[in-house]
Amino acid sequence: MSQPDAIIIGTGVIGAAIAFEMAKAGWKTLSLDRNAQVGHGSTAGSCAIIRMHYSTFDGTAFAWEGYHYWRDWAEYLGLPDGTDLAQFRETGCLVMKTQANGFLEKHKQYSAELNCPFEDWSADKITERLPIYSLDSFAPAKRMDDPAFGQPNGSRTQGAVFWPKAGYVTDPALSAQNLLDAAKLHGAQVRTGVEVVEILQEGGKVKGVRLASGEKIHAPVVINVAGPGSSIINRMAGVLDDMTIETRPLRQEVVHVPAPEGFDFERQGTIVSDSDIACYCRPEHGNHILIGSEDPECDPHQWCENDVHYNHDFTDQWTTQAMRYAQRVPSLGIPSRTRGVVDLYDASTDWIPIYDKSSLPGFYMACGTSGNQYKNAPIAGKMMAALVEYCEGGGDHDTQPLQFQLPYIQRSIDVSFYSRRRPINAESSFSVLG
Repeated sequence: MSQPDAIIIGTGVIGAAIAFEMAKAGWKTLSLDRNAQVGHGSTAGSCAIIRMHYSTFDGTAFAWEGYHYWRDWAEYLGLPDGTDLAQFRETGCLVMKTQANGFLEKHKQYSAELNCPFEDWSADKITERLPIYSLDSFAPAKRMDDPAFGQPNGSRTQGAVFWPKAGYVTDPALSAQNLLDAAKLHGAQVRTGVEVVEILQEGGKVKGVRLASGEKIHAPVVINVAGPGSSIINRMAGVLDDMTIETRPLRQEVVHVPAPEGFDFERQGTIVSDSDIACYCRPEHGNHILIGSEDPECDPHQWCENDVHYNHDFTDQWTTQAMRYAQRVPSLGIPSRTRGVVDLYDASTDWIPIYDKSSLPGFYMACGTSGNQYKNAPIAGKMMAALVEYCEGGGDHDTQPLQFQLPYIQRSIDVSFYSRRRPINAESSFSVLG
């Protein structure tokens, strides 16, 4: 191909969305990925939950905007009829009211301000929808070797908030492939199985990349969307010095177990976020339940040195998560064979992503996104395309941050909320909840 205008490192769902939005805006993009297939990094291991509730106003606005693209997925992409598309299942999301989440008062306030629908549910309403649930409280979350594990604390869950528009995408890797197929209709190029080993610079600006094969590809814009490898790419570019927010690969385990006998969780279940037992879950194909951790304090974080060498096998964390969920669902059968996903998050210091320029002109970052930004991929793609246009057009995002209009919900957001130089956001949950 002729020299690209922009190189995008990473073909996960966010990298693919950036390629789509930039290609639509007339940029000649080249997406590079060391995986053999598009979407086969951490995106493939994502729980792909599309929810709206966040502990910050900006987080809520961004996620509520993001929902609309999944709802209108086929229309958004504009791919030919008959294309195999990722499916969005709108199951709703039930969030238990706990002391840990301030009984969701802030979340409800932000949703109300944004006209994002939600319902207050009583304890009776929860068990009507989920008759397999017991509402005893077990907080704070404990590890299985704690003698008090599984002992109710004497109080009960008083209620929950239900966001009816939430849901999940059935095949996250396919969603990234859909986005890049749509990008290709606008001239985007993709190369898989290639590894970036150097960020080229000249005259104080980015000049392109060098691949492990020795090949050099020149471009005036390079965007780091390398997921759990993002910190390595930022180090290559020499842009860490002015960043207050760092990103690191964090190992995670997700549990798959069969639903209890006699209850069709796949059809009657819903996404549940439950900080009382520090687990979230969602329906999974074949009447299974997928269970993830909400990172309670008692669980050690498994930070990794890099995104290649880490333990790919299940550990006792698998059993801990399954047993925590069994506190809520006493009839849950825990199989002897462990099934699920072991993968990495690209986690930032405050679990809020970096969508920003860097100290190296022409080098941009969409990093620290794992665990809670899958849902925002389409709107993150739009916003990154606008940010690159703004900065390459002479705008100084550090001193006069881009104000970005969210097209569906007609709200303007200050993109410096996602700055690499922001103070650590004290409103964050400092967990996968963002």
